This record gives sequence, C-alpha cells and structure tokens, in this order.
Amino acid sequence: MIEQMSLRDLGVIAQATLPIGPGFTAITGETGAGKTMVVTGLGLLLGARSDAGTVRAGAAQAVVEGVWIVPEAGPVTERVTDAGGEVEPIGDGQAELYLSRTVTAEGRSRAGVGGRTAPAGVLADLAEQLVVVHGQSDQLRLRSGAAQRDALDRFAGAAVDEALEQYRAAYDEARSLAAQLDELTDRRDDRAREAEQLRAALTELEQIDPQPGEDVELAQRAERLANAEELRLAAALAHAALSGEDDAPDVLTLLAEARRALERAAGSDATLAAHAATFEELGYRAADLATDLSGYLADLDESGPHELAAVEERRAAIGGLVRAHGTLEDALALRATGGLRLAELDDDDDRVDRLTADLATATTALDAAAGLLTAARRAAAERLGEAVTAELRALALPDARVVVAVEPGASTAAGRDEVTLLLAPHPGADPRPVARSASGGELSRVMLAIEVVIAGTGSVPTFVFDEIDAGIGGAAAIEVGRRLAALATTSQVIVVTHLAQVAAFATNHLSVVKASDGSVTASSVRALAGREREAEMARLLSGLPDSPAALEHARELLGLAAA
Repeated sequence: MIEQMSLRDLGVIAQATLPIGPGFTAITGETGAGKTMVVTGLGLLLGARSDAGTVRAGAAQAVVEGVWIVPEAGPVTERVTDAGGEVEPIGDGQAELYLSRTVTAEGRSRAGVGGRTAPAGVLADLAEQLVVVHGQSDQLRLRSGAAQRDALDRFAGAAVDEALEQYRAAYDEARSLAAQLDELTDRRDDRAREAEQLRAALTELEQIDPQPGEDVELAQRAERLANAEELRLAAALAHAALSGEDDAPDVLTLLAEARRALERAAGSDATLAAHAATFEELGYRAADLATDLSGYLADLDESGPHELAAVEERRAAIGGLVRAHGTLEDALALRATGGLRLAELDDDDDRVDRLTADLATATTALDAAAGLLTAARRAAAERLGEAVTAELRALALPDARVVVAVEPGASTAAGRDEVTLLLAPHPGADPRPVARSASGGELSRVMLAIEVVIAGTGSVPTFVFDEIDAGIGGAAAIEVGRRLAALATTSQVIVVTHLAQVAAFATNHLSVVKASDGSVTASSVRALAGREREAEMARLLSGLPDSPAALEHARELLGLAAA
C-alpha cells in the first residue's frame, strides 16, 4: 500500500505531498493543473522510462519519493534486500519501504530502493508486486489479444500458472532441439567439408609429427650448417692458439711457464703465490676450452652437405604447417583437439537420428502440455465471463453479457490459445469482440469489471486508475464509483477522475490546485473535507464551486456515497 508520495519540480508541480493511505483515494483538479503528473510520478517510482521533458521548466531536476507499507517478509522485501536496500519494520509484520527517483534536466535518472541507489529495473521488478496501473491507454491495450489472454491468466491464478510453466519448459525444449536439428541438416554439406579438411590436416600432422619449438631449433641448425667452413676455421684457429701442435708457443704453455715462474719466487713474497694460483686456474679453464673446441670441430667434421639438405627439407615441412595453421603452436593445438571435433563431425548422422527421436518425444510432451493449458484456460474463461457479466450489471450495463472465448491459435511461448473477450450489449445480440464493438465507455466498464473480479483472486495490493471513466457519466458514473469503492474494501484504490459521481465515493479526496504568479505555474495538492470538498464536487458538476444548485447536488452525491 502507498502511504505517501512526494513530488518536487515534476511537470507543473513545484512541490506537493500526497497523503494517500488505505481505501479509495480520488484525485481531482482543473484541466492542466497536473493531475496526470501524479500518475507520471508514480510511474517513475515503478521503473517507467525517465524523460527530461517531465522536469519543471527552470529546475535542475525532478524528484519523486514514496513510502510503501509492505509485508516485513515476502517477495518485495526479498527483492529489496537483493538490491542492497532495507525496509523499516513498524510492527504487526509490516514494514515501511522508501523508494525514490530523480530525473535531471539532461535526462539522466537515478533510483533509490530502501535507502540504497539501485537500477531503475529494480523498481520495475517491485512494481509487479506493488501496483496495477490503468489509464486510457490500457483500454487500447485491452483491445489486443495478448492483453485479453493476460487478463484471463491473472484471473485463473495457480491453475494456469502451473500449466503455463510446464508448457513453457516443453516449448523451450522442443525449440532448442528443433534449432539443433535445423543447424545440423542445413549445414550438413559444410560440416562434411570441414570433416574432410580436418581429417587431411590431422593426417599431415601425424606424418610430420612436429615438436614444440622445432621451427626455431631447425632455423638455428640450418644457419650453423650453411656456415660450417667459416665456423670450422674460427674454431681451429682458436684451438691452435690454446694448444698448438707445432713449435709455436700456445696459451697453455705460456700459462704453465708463468705459473712456474711465480711459484719459484713466491717464497720471497706471498702475494705472488696467489697470482700463481690464478694462473693455475686459468690453465685448467684453457685446457677445458681446448677440449670443447676439439669436440666442436669433430661435430663439424661429421656434418656434411647431406645433413644440411635434410634440415632444409624438414624446415620446408614445418613451414608448410605454419603457413596452413598460422603458427606451429596452432598446429600443435589442432593435433591435440582436432580428434574430438572430427569425432563430433563424423557423428552427424547418428546425431540427426538422436535429435529427430528426441524432438518427436519433446513434441508429444509439448502437445500434452498445450492441451492441459488450454483446458485450464477454458475452465477459467467460463468463470471469468460469468463474473464480469455480473459486475457489468452493477456498472449500469444490466443486459450486457461477456463471453471469454478460447480458440486454437498460433504456437507461441504463451501457449496455443487465442483469447478473445466478446461483448453482447443487449439480449438477442451476438457476442462480438470488444476490440471492434465496444464504445469507449463500455470498454472502460469492461476493464473495471475485469479488475474488480481479478482483484479478488490476485495479490497486488494497489490499483491506480487514470481517468478510465472518460466517455461515461450519469448513472453509469455512479455505478463506477460504487464498484471502485467495493474494490477498495480489499485493495488500495487511487483514481484520477473528472467526475463528481466517482469522486463522491472516495474515502480520501485530494485536489490538485493550480496557482500562477505571472511567470511560473505551479501546482500543489490538498486533502479536501467538509465544505472544501463540497465546493470541489460542485466545480466538477457545473464548473462553479459556489453555485447553490451545484453545491446541493454535491451534498446529495456525498450522502448517496456515504449511504
């Protein structure tokens, strides 16, 4: 239930606070005073799209704040908690929930849920549990088959909900299997070519058997073999310098002579002993280096033109893999995973058979689920038609009859049923679709009758009606007021109206009052009682708040409503 709503710089409303509370609240005011801004503000609190055009001229931003009374435990509180917000317990299992929405003059929007900033989508999620809003545009929506089906489903409640859940699960399963089967059959030729190419690539990889890093290693080996003579000359000169085989002095001989000279003189100076040790170490290292160079030369002697040819041949094979797959690493990755993909592609025929069988099973299950859903809707349709017909008698359509037809339709995620509301306005008339036959006033009353009926089976605590009484008046308007008052005995009802016959039945009458200072028009909201309410009722009836006849008529209406 909405306890209070505050508006600041929204449309023509500079600042206003609406004390709403339980029961039936009527909101009236002159044309252009901003009554619709109240519904606009409520829409913002319920996650509607923000629009910079709703910000009052000259203001930086519009702000809407609302206080709801909600169950302390339940889906609303759970969603608020999930969004990081909190509710404030007030006793008797109830709690206060604060919602807010800010829209800047540039069109940016910010939402608040339970004291925390949250996406506007959270407000939209909460709206499904908090409020049902109806305006004149909803009469247009009621002309659509989808809206009529939704109304039937809301009335049917758990019976259709369970059947619809089973149907949607079967529908999704059947669609998924059909999509997989279509993909397999539509791309069978492409997949066959992919399998052939993959098989050839894997065969080539198996024959060549590349190793990680082999391309780099082969490049280095080829470079060495191509320059073998130059390398041999350099290594031979270095080896001869270390340990020559002729009479020329070599490094090893010179190091040995230096070491022995220092050792002979070390007895006179210990410093020379340390240098002698260094020469000894250098001799060992030079000897090791000479051995390594000897081995290097032996390896070069064993290499020949035939080895270079073999390396270049191997490089060509590896290069072909790199060109085909991008890098050697990609080729190795394909060898590691290609077998699984090939097995999948080779299994296409078996998969088609399995998917065909699974789809047949899923289609049978879908047919059964669709049948159960249709049966549940038809059972509810008969009850809804009877209940709405009874309500229309109380809405000054005593001879009207509503029939809810459930006929076979296209298969969609919502079922295979086409739901149509049919209206026979008087005895002997054939029921015809309300979308084509009902006048604006009749459509308003049909919609109200549906909401009154559904309210007894639904869980949404608040209904908002924005001038749904357009196109009706007189006795019919009085009966609309009566039914709204009846609806208010079980739910909170908020009505924006221009009819005194409707406003008379409200337990809380708010007036949107327009004032002008010569440059800026602003509106404020006042709760009416006593003579102020009589004057507003008189204005609604005649346009003259101080007309004696209109005031007398207003008092008569208020007395009728009170009775």
